[in-house]
Amino acid sequence: MTHLAGGGLSNVGPGAMLAAMSQDTAALATSFLELHRVPTLLTLVNVWDVASARVVAETPGTAALATASHSIAASLGYPDGEKIPLDEMLAAIARIVGATSLPVSADLEAGYGDPAVTVRRAIDLGVVGANIEDGMRPLAEAVRAVEDVMAAATDLGVPDFVLNARTDAFVRPEGRSPDECLDEAVVRCRAFLDAGAPVVFVPRVVERGHIERLVGELGPQRLTVIGIPGTLPLSELEALGVARVTYGPWSQRVALTALQQLTERALAGDGALPEDTRPLN
Repeated sequence: MTHLAGGGLSNVGPGAMLAAMSQDTAALATSFLELHRVPTLLTLVNVWDVASARVVAETPGTAALATASHSIAASLGYPDGEKIPLDEMLAAIARIVGATSLPVSADLEAGYGDPAVTVRRAIDLGVVGANIEDGMRPLAEAVRAVEDVMAAATDLGVPDFVLNARTDAFVRPEGRSPDECLDEAVVRCRAFLDAGAPVVFVPRVVERGHIERLVGELGPQRLTVIGIPGTLPLSELEALGVARVTYGPWSQRVALTALQQLTERALAGDGALPEDTRPLN
């Protein structure tokens, strides 16, 4: 972990070093949680490898990093949906954590079979927050996963671990109308907050009225949304009381779009590089 580098730990034993690492992770988690509690919207542009992490981390105004599971899987040749082996996902996350001193939240999908164990492994890498999605499992099962994750984090000395508990109510509508999806999202988000999650995530919710109701039902600085085509401007999300906006796989899609456009120009055009290209790697 880069934020542990430097003098002071070279002459201590393994037990003391692990304790110091735990304290450092706990402090980063607390600072990351506070970024959600203030009225200023926390904007996280998701990363998928060391190069993208460094570009985002070094951009003025960046306060924390979040990984995108879809993007990490794609970069390693796997489809989305826990098709990548957990060890490979965690190895990619570890390299990102090691490349920055900022707090890092990891997208851990549905928890790879055991959310609490997976989060424990992520915390051991220095991760201070995580997305865990419910996949529209039975509510009691999804709530138990939230409880187990928060208990595991507390047991590891990181009680302020920022679990961003995700419901797929809009992602998997299963015949429900948008208003019915919203009702389901409210029920699940309330349950996740009651189970100890400090933040809840409702991807694909874009309508102002839906966001207003979610914030009204859950309280300000509790809701995360994703930046997708059609998402409200960031200033409006902040005014509505949204805690956090992330970009999921869209940040990688923007990067790959630029790559494809360059390729098109090289193969069928003048091949000129965009004049504003920056040496970022």
